Amino acid sequence: MYDGHVHTPYCPHGSSASFIDYVDALRRQGFQGATFCEHAPLPHAFVDPTPEQDSGMSLAQLPHYLEDLQQIKKEYEHHFTINIGLEVDFIEGYEEETKELLDEYGPKLDDAILSVHFVKTKDHYHCIDFSEQAFQLFYEQAGSVERGVRRYYETVTHSIHANLGRYKPTRIGHPSLVRKFQRDFALPNDEAWLLQVLHQIKAYNYAIDTNGAGTIKPKCLEPYPPTFILNEATKQRIPLVYGSDAHHPTGIAQGYDTLRTFPLSSPSLY
Repeated sequence: MYDGHVHTPYCPHGSSASFIDYVDALRRQGFQGATFCEHAPLPHAFVDPTPEQDSGMSLAQLPHYLEDLQQIKKEYEHHFTINIGLEVDFIEGYEEETKELLDEYGPKLDDAILSVHFVKTKDHYHCIDFSEQAFQLFYEQAGSVERGVRRYYETVTHSIHANLGRYKPTRIGHPSLVRKFQRDFALPNDEAWLLQVLHQIKAYNYAIDTNGAGTIKPKCLEPYPPTFILNEATKQRIPLVYGSDAHHPTGIAQGYDTLRTFPLSSPSLY
């Protein structure tokens, strides 16, 4: 049992619970290892559209985050596998700044995830999973729900193709995040778009963040991506790495019972 997507006290919109609290929760649930992958600092010139502008840690915090994890990793080296990681945002138009961050800090990482939270419509960026109101504004500016959903999957596809340098993450984070509020919005059938994303992930020999967080979101109630896509990914032998996406120790193992029937692996196995 391995959790490849765990947040930390460095998350500005998460919990102040300590690394030890997270490790204790992981071990109680039976996990033997985890990747701590906090939200990476956003590009300096990018304006975070969330109200508190708290989507990622500050660049000044990043060295301290890495130092803390190095210490925790050393303390648990004989008892529990800890990988040092980041959840890196792909933001269309800011590829060079993201590459520069990865060029500098990538050598210090064991693992990483590449995620899309921000999608551009016209001249505006939207954090599509922040709230139902933010999602509604996103699709209104996109022109329709269908255009917004299509724009999300186009951005995920761009993230797979993007040249982010030698330290680019090779695991694509929660690739159906646009479905988070699906029970409140009449979303179009996105199966073809999801299958196209799978095709690109396979072509690049990437892996999927098999994310359990959606199972507890009341407007979603399914993993990211949904199980019918995970079945297809399994047929294509695309590596699946379970991630709780926990932002508090109580979130450890969320969705795991739904996902444990799939051939889950750890980053060291793909």
